[in-house]
Amino acid sequence: GQCPLSPTGAQTTQLLVEPPWRPAVLWDRVTLTCQGSGTAGATTWYKDRQRWWQEGPNPFTVTESGTYTCERPSTGISPIMTVINDQLVLQVPARALLEGDTVTLRCRG
Repeated sequence: GQCPLSPTGAQTTQLLVEPPWRPAVLWDRVTLTCQGSGTAGATTWYKDRQRWWQEGPNPFTVTESGTYTCERPSTGISPIMTVINDQLVLQVPARALLEGDTVTLRCRG
């Protein structure tokens, strides 16, 4: 699991990706998990900024490229996760990065 950065005491909805790299690539068999308060069954998924799946499964395996967000009743809408279907991609770890961090990049194809 990742440790998202947020103001002390603030509860936010987070969208976690497995494998944990951005941008996610469709051919990696990407799984998205929506984290927030309340029951997992109360998750609403959005694809390409449109409501896509009310009370959808959580987690779920992505089968189409696009931009995904999720919403939980108490904590709101998550940041966007992009899933692409490019043949060559430069990836960074899907976690909060701060200035001065050492980071591993992946060039995949």
